[in-house]
Amino acid sequence: MRTLAISFAVLTVTALAQVVIFMVSGSVALLGDTLHNFADALTAVPLAIAFTVGRRMASRRFTYGYGRAEDLAGIIIVLIIAASAALAGYEAVKRLINPQDVEALGWVAAAGVIGFLGNELVARYRIKVGREIGSAALVADGLHARTDGFTSLAVLLGAAGVWAGWPYADPIIGLLITVAILYVLRDAAREVYHRLMDAVDPALIAKAEQIVAETPGVRGVGSLRMRWIGHALRAEVDIVVRHELSLVEAHAVSVEAEHRLIHDLPRLQAATVHADPDGPEGTDHHAVLIVHR
Repeated sequence: MRTLAISFAVLTVTALAQVVIFMVSGSVALLGDTLHNFADALTAVPLAIAFTVGRRMASRRFTYGYGRAEDLAGIIIVLIIAASAALAGYEAVKRLINPQDVEALGWVAAAGVIGFLGNELVARYRIKVGREIGSAALVADGLHARTDGFTSLAVLLGAAGVWAGWPYADPIIGLLITVAILYVLRDAAREVYHRLMDAVDPALIAKAEQIVAETPGVRGVGSLRMRWIGHALRAEVDIVVRHELSLVEAHAVSVEAEHRLIHDLPRLQAATVHADPDGPEGTDHHAVLIVHR
Protein backbone atom coordinates (compact mmCIF):
# COMPACT_ATOMS: atom_id res chain seq x y z
CA MET A 1 0.00 0.00 0.00
CA ARG A 2 2.89 2.36 0.79
CA THR A 3 4.47 1.57 -2.58
CA LEU A 4 1.19 2.33 -4.36
CA ALA A 5 0.80 5.63 -2.49
CA ILE A 6 4.33 6.83 -3.27
CA SER A 7 4.09 5.69 -6.90
CA PHE A 8 0.78 7.52 -7.28
CA ALA A 9 2.27 10.73 -5.86
CA VAL A 10 5.39 10.64 -8.06
CA LEU A 11 3.49 9.90 -11.29
CA THR A 12 0.82 12.52 -10.51
CA VAL A 13 3.44 15.22 -9.96
CA THR A 14 5.18 14.11 -13.17
CA ALA A 15 1.96 14.25 -15.19
CA LEU A 16 0.92 17.64 -13.74
CA ALA A 17 4.29 19.10 -14.70
CA GLN A 18 3.78 17.78 -18.22
CA VAL A 19 0.25 19.25 -18.35
CA VAL A 20 1.62 22.73 -17.67
CA ILE A 21 4.19 22.37 -20.45
CA PHE A 22 1.56 20.94 -22.86
CA MET A 23 -0.67 23.97 -22.30
CA VAL A 24 2.25 26.22 -23.27
CA SER A 25 3.56 24.15 -26.18
CA GLY A 26 0.50 22.37 -27.66
CA SER A 27 2.54 19.22 -28.36
CA VAL A 28 0.26 16.20 -28.97
CA ALA A 29 3.20 13.84 -28.46
CA LEU A 30 3.55 15.33 -25.00
CA LEU A 31 -0.22 15.08 -24.51
CA GLY A 32 -0.10 11.36 -25.30
CA ASP A 33 2.71 10.80 -22.82
CA THR A 34 0.92 12.91 -20.19
CA LEU A 35 -2.28 10.89 -20.56
CA HIS A 36 -0.26 7.70 -20.28
CA ASN A 37 1.35 8.89 -17.04
CA PHE A 38 -2.02 9.95 -15.61
CA ALA A 39 -3.42 6.52 -16.49
CA ASP A 40 -0.48 4.85 -14.76
CA ALA A 41 -1.03 6.97 -11.66
CA LEU A 42 -4.76 6.20 -11.62
CA THR A 43 -4.16 2.45 -11.78
CA ALA A 44 -2.92 2.69 -8.18
CA VAL A 45 -6.43 3.67 -7.03
CA PRO A 46 -8.36 0.48 -7.97
CA LEU A 47 -5.37 -1.60 -6.85
CA ALA A 48 -5.35 0.09 -3.44
CA ILE A 49 -9.11 -0.48 -3.08
CA ALA A 50 -8.67 -4.13 -4.11
CA PHE A 51 -5.83 -4.66 -1.62
CA THR A 52 -7.99 -3.15 1.14
CA VAL A 53 -11.03 -5.28 0.28
CA GLY A 54 -8.81 -8.37 -0.07
CA ARG A 55 -7.82 -8.11 3.59
CA ARG A 56 -11.35 -8.90 4.73
CA MET A 57 -11.87 -12.29 6.32
CA ALA A 58 -13.63 -15.08 4.45
CA SER A 59 -17.35 -15.43 5.13
CA ARG A 60 -19.99 -18.10 4.62
CA ARG A 61 -20.87 -16.44 1.32
CA PHE A 62 -17.32 -15.62 0.15
CA THR A 63 -15.69 -18.78 1.44
CA TYR A 64 -12.37 -18.15 -0.33
CA GLY A 65 -12.16 -14.57 0.91
CA TYR A 66 -12.08 -11.39 -1.16
CA GLY A 67 -8.80 -11.79 -3.02
CA ARG A 68 -10.59 -11.83 -6.38
CA ALA A 69 -11.15 -8.09 -5.94
CA GLU A 70 -7.70 -7.73 -7.51
CA ASP A 71 -9.02 -9.29 -10.72
CA LEU A 72 -11.88 -6.77 -10.80
CA ALA A 73 -9.31 -4.00 -10.30
CA GLY A 74 -7.39 -5.45 -13.25
CA ILE A 75 -10.42 -5.01 -15.50
CA ILE A 76 -10.74 -1.36 -14.43
CA ILE A 77 -7.02 -0.81 -15.10
CA VAL A 78 -7.38 -2.24 -18.61
CA LEU A 79 -10.30 0.14 -19.29
CA ILE A 80 -8.26 3.12 -18.03
CA ILE A 81 -5.35 2.23 -20.31
CA ALA A 82 -7.74 1.75 -23.25
CA ALA A 83 -9.31 5.18 -22.64
CA SER A 84 -5.89 6.88 -22.55
CA ALA A 85 -4.93 5.18 -25.84
CA ALA A 86 -8.17 6.28 -27.51
CA LEU A 87 -7.81 9.91 -26.41
CA ALA A 88 -4.11 10.11 -27.34
CA GLY A 89 -4.80 8.61 -30.78
CA TYR A 90 -7.73 10.97 -31.39
CA GLU A 91 -5.66 14.05 -30.58
CA ALA A 92 -2.76 12.89 -32.77
CA VAL A 93 -5.02 12.22 -35.79
CA LYS A 94 -6.78 15.57 -35.32
CA ARG A 95 -3.41 17.34 -35.31
CA LEU A 96 -2.36 15.50 -38.50
CA ILE A 97 -5.50 16.75 -40.24
CA ASN A 98 -5.16 20.28 -38.86
CA PRO A 99 -1.44 20.92 -38.21
CA GLN A 100 -0.55 23.52 -35.59
CA ASP A 101 2.74 24.98 -34.51
CA VAL A 102 4.45 23.56 -31.46
CA GLU A 103 5.86 26.20 -29.15
CA ALA A 104 8.53 26.08 -26.44
CA LEU A 105 10.39 23.11 -27.90
CA GLY A 106 12.98 23.25 -25.15
CA TRP A 107 10.27 22.83 -22.53
CA VAL A 108 8.73 19.96 -24.51
CA ALA A 109 12.09 18.20 -24.48
CA ALA A 110 12.38 18.88 -20.75
CA ALA A 111 8.93 17.37 -20.22
CA GLY A 112 10.06 14.19 -21.95
CA VAL A 113 13.02 13.99 -19.58
CA ILE A 114 10.71 14.63 -16.60
CA GLY A 115 8.46 11.79 -17.74
CA PHE A 116 11.41 9.45 -18.07
CA LEU A 117 12.85 10.28 -14.64
CA GLY A 118 9.46 10.00 -12.89
CA ASN A 119 8.72 6.61 -14.42
CA GLU A 120 12.21 5.28 -13.77
CA LEU A 121 12.03 6.23 -10.08
CA VAL A 122 8.67 4.50 -9.77
CA ALA A 123 9.95 1.47 -11.70
CA ARG A 124 12.96 0.96 -9.42
CA TYR A 125 10.85 1.32 -6.29
CA ARG A 126 8.09 -1.06 -7.45
CA ILE A 127 10.57 -3.70 -8.63
CA LYS A 128 12.58 -3.51 -5.37
CA VAL A 129 9.54 -3.83 -3.10
CA GLY A 130 7.86 -6.40 -5.37
CA ARG A 131 10.87 -8.69 -5.12
CA GLU A 132 11.08 -8.21 -1.36
CA ILE A 133 7.47 -9.28 -0.74
CA GLY A 134 7.32 -11.83 -3.57
CA SER A 135 4.70 -9.95 -5.60
CA ALA A 136 5.01 -10.74 -9.29
CA ALA A 137 2.25 -8.21 -10.03
CA LEU A 138 4.19 -5.36 -8.44
CA VAL A 139 7.40 -6.36 -10.24
CA ALA A 140 5.51 -6.45 -13.55
CA ASP A 141 4.00 -3.05 -12.79
CA GLY A 142 7.52 -1.74 -12.19
CA LEU A 143 8.73 -3.10 -15.52
CA HIS A 144 5.67 -1.48 -17.10
CA ALA A 145 6.68 1.89 -15.59
CA ARG A 146 10.21 1.44 -16.95
CA THR A 147 8.77 0.89 -20.45
CA ASP A 148 6.68 4.04 -20.03
CA GLY A 149 9.84 5.95 -19.17
CA PHE A 150 11.38 5.12 -22.51
CA THR A 151 8.10 6.11 -24.16
CA SER A 152 8.53 9.53 -22.55
CA LEU A 153 11.91 9.85 -24.23
CA ALA A 154 10.09 9.58 -27.58
CA VAL A 155 8.73 13.06 -26.89
CA LEU A 156 12.30 14.27 -27.33
CA LEU A 157 12.29 12.88 -30.85
CA GLY A 158 9.12 14.79 -31.66
CA ALA A 159 10.60 18.03 -30.38
CA ALA A 160 13.79 17.41 -32.33
CA GLY A 161 11.82 16.74 -35.52
CA VAL A 162 9.82 19.98 -35.18
CA TRP A 163 13.01 21.90 -34.41
CA ALA A 164 14.57 20.44 -37.61
CA GLY A 165 11.68 21.83 -39.65
CA TRP A 166 9.35 18.84 -39.92
CA PRO A 167 6.02 19.95 -38.34
CA TYR A 168 4.44 16.51 -38.72
CA ALA A 169 7.02 14.98 -36.37
CA ASP A 170 4.97 15.87 -33.29
CA PRO A 171 1.64 14.20 -34.29
CA ILE A 172 3.49 11.20 -35.75
CA ILE A 173 5.35 10.69 -32.47
CA GLY A 174 1.95 11.08 -30.78
CA LEU A 175 0.63 8.20 -32.91
CA LEU A 176 3.68 6.09 -32.09
CA ILE A 177 3.08 6.69 -28.38
CA THR A 178 -0.53 5.61 -28.92
CA VAL A 179 0.75 2.37 -30.47
CA ALA A 180 3.04 1.90 -27.45
CA ILE A 181 0.05 2.33 -25.12
CA LEU A 182 -1.85 -0.27 -27.16
CA TYR A 183 0.99 -2.76 -26.66
CA VAL A 184 0.82 -2.14 -22.91
CA LEU A 185 -2.96 -2.58 -23.14
CA ARG A 186 -2.54 -5.92 -24.89
CA ASP A 187 -0.17 -7.21 -22.22
CA ALA A 188 -2.35 -5.96 -19.37
CA ALA A 189 -5.51 -7.47 -20.91
CA ARG A 190 -3.76 -10.82 -21.42
CA GLU A 191 -2.56 -10.84 -17.80
CA VAL A 192 -6.08 -10.09 -16.49
CA TYR A 193 -7.56 -12.73 -18.81
CA HIS A 194 -5.13 -15.34 -17.51
CA ARG A 195 -6.02 -14.53 -13.91
CA LEU A 196 -9.75 -14.68 -14.63
CA MET A 197 -9.27 -18.06 -16.31
CA ASP A 198 -7.15 -19.42 -13.40
CA ALA A 199 -4.02 -19.72 -15.55
CA VAL A 200 -0.82 -20.72 -13.71
CA ASP A 201 2.76 -20.94 -14.99
CA PRO A 202 3.33 -24.61 -15.99
CA ALA A 203 6.81 -24.41 -14.41
CA LEU A 204 5.10 -23.74 -11.07
CA ILE A 205 2.98 -26.88 -11.49
CA ALA A 206 6.08 -28.94 -12.30
CA LYS A 207 7.86 -27.61 -9.22
CA ALA A 208 4.86 -28.41 -7.01
CA GLU A 209 4.70 -31.96 -8.40
CA GLN A 210 8.39 -32.46 -7.63
CA ILE A 211 7.96 -31.17 -4.06
CA VAL A 212 5.04 -33.52 -3.41
CA ALA A 213 6.74 -36.51 -5.06
CA GLU A 214 9.78 -36.08 -2.79
CA THR A 215 7.66 -36.13 0.38
CA PRO A 216 8.33 -39.28 2.47
CA GLY A 217 5.43 -41.72 2.17
CA VAL A 218 4.19 -40.42 -1.21
CA ARG A 219 4.26 -43.15 -3.85
CA GLY A 220 2.77 -41.12 -6.67
CA VAL A 221 1.25 -37.77 -7.56
CA GLY A 222 -2.14 -37.65 -9.25
CA SER A 223 -4.06 -34.56 -10.26
CA LEU A 224 -2.53 -31.25 -9.17
CA ARG A 225 -4.37 -27.96 -9.67
CA MET A 226 -3.45 -24.43 -8.63
CA ARG A 227 -5.16 -21.06 -8.87
CA TRP A 228 -4.46 -17.48 -7.92
CA ILE A 229 -6.79 -15.76 -5.47
CA GLY A 230 -5.54 -12.19 -5.40
CA HIS A 231 -1.76 -12.38 -5.01
CA ALA A 232 -1.87 -15.70 -3.12
CA LEU A 233 -1.93 -19.23 -4.50
CA ARG A 234 -4.11 -22.18 -3.47
CA ALA A 235 -3.50 -25.79 -4.53
CA GLU A 236 -5.37 -29.08 -4.70
CA VAL A 237 -3.40 -32.30 -5.12
CA ASP A 238 -4.08 -36.06 -5.09
CA ILE A 239 -1.33 -38.30 -3.75
CA VAL A 240 -0.93 -42.09 -3.67
CA VAL A 241 0.16 -43.78 -0.42
CA ARG A 242 0.54 -47.39 0.75
CA HIS A 243 -2.85 -48.97 1.33
CA GLU A 244 -1.62 -50.57 4.54
CA LEU A 245 -1.31 -47.17 6.24
CA SER A 246 -3.76 -46.25 8.94
CA LEU A 247 -5.97 -43.19 8.56
CA VAL A 248 -3.74 -41.28 10.97
CA GLU A 249 -0.57 -42.26 9.09
CA ALA A 250 -2.05 -41.34 5.68
CA HIS A 251 -3.20 -38.03 7.11
CA ALA A 252 0.30 -37.36 8.43
CA VAL A 253 1.75 -37.89 4.93
CA SER A 254 -0.83 -35.45 3.49
CA VAL A 255 -0.03 -32.83 6.12
CA GLU A 256 3.70 -33.14 5.45
CA ALA A 257 3.09 -32.72 1.69
CA GLU A 258 1.03 -29.56 2.33
CA HIS A 259 3.66 -28.26 4.75
CA ARG A 260 6.43 -28.68 2.17
CA LEU A 261 4.37 -27.00 -0.54
CA ILE A 262 3.66 -23.96 1.62
CA HIS A 263 7.33 -23.60 2.56
CA ASP A 264 8.85 -24.23 -0.89
CA LEU A 265 6.37 -22.51 -3.21
CA PRO A 266 6.37 -18.70 -3.04
CA ARG A 267 2.95 -17.11 -2.43
CA LEU A 268 1.22 -20.48 -1.75
CA GLN A 269 -1.28 -19.84 1.03
CA ALA A 270 -2.90 -23.27 1.45
CA ALA A 271 -3.16 -26.69 -0.18
CA THR A 272 -5.80 -29.41 0.01
CA VAL A 273 -4.09 -32.81 -0.20
CA HIS A 274 -6.18 -35.94 -0.84
CA ALA A 275 -4.58 -39.33 -0.16
CA ASP A 276 -5.49 -42.37 -2.29
CA PRO A 277 -4.42 -45.94 -1.35
CA ASP A 278 -2.31 -47.80 -3.92
CA GLY A 279 -4.07 -51.16 -3.50
CA PRO A 280 -5.00 -53.90 -2.99
CA GLU A 281 -4.45 -54.88 -6.62
CA GLY A 282 -7.57 -54.76 -8.75
CA THR A 283 -9.43 -52.44 -6.37
CA ASP A 284 -10.90 -49.20 -7.67
CA HIS A 285 -11.45 -46.91 -4.70
CA HIS A 286 -13.25 -44.35 -6.86
CA ALA A 287 -15.61 -46.67 -8.72
CA VAL A 288 -18.71 -44.93 -7.38
CA LEU A 289 -17.47 -41.61 -8.79
CA ILE A 290 -16.69 -42.78 -12.34
CA VAL A 291 -19.97 -41.46 -13.76
CA HIS A 292 -19.34 -38.06 -12.17
CA ARG A 293 -15.86 -37.49 -13.60
